[in-house]
Amino acid sequence: MSEPPIAEPSPTLTFDAFWKWLTAHPNCIVRVGNPEAVLYDDDDLHWLLATEAPNLVVQLVRGKRLVGEILIDPEPVAYVQGAAGENEGEFVFDLIIESPTESAAAYFFVMAHSYEDEDAAHDRAVH
Repeated sequence: MSEPPIAEPSPTLTFDAFWKWLTAHPNCIVRVGNPEAVLYDDDDLHWLLATEAPNLVVQLVRGKRLVGEILIDPEPVAYVQGAAGENEGEFVFDLIIESPTESAAAYFFVMAHSYEDEDAAHDRAVH
């Protein structure tokens, strides 16, 4: 009888570490959302990540036409929690905000691969 595989631990990251990693992997984004909206990747679309202080901007673009945009206020984000997604090969990163009584995911990113510390992956090319 074989035992079930041990799941990889879910990374807990600072928002700054996550954003730095994300900006090196925009083509690996599958979808991005918050409680009000979700943007989905497609073959003829690409992602742009920018800073418009105090917010961070995630844009989905077709050619030069903006398809959708989500603004992220990084100030209330306490940390980023990673986990395997529902679909094979997807990894979810929830941007968690906390109050004295609760915590909630304010935004989420679904990626095509899990987080890997850039220092540990310095021999690999950026996608």
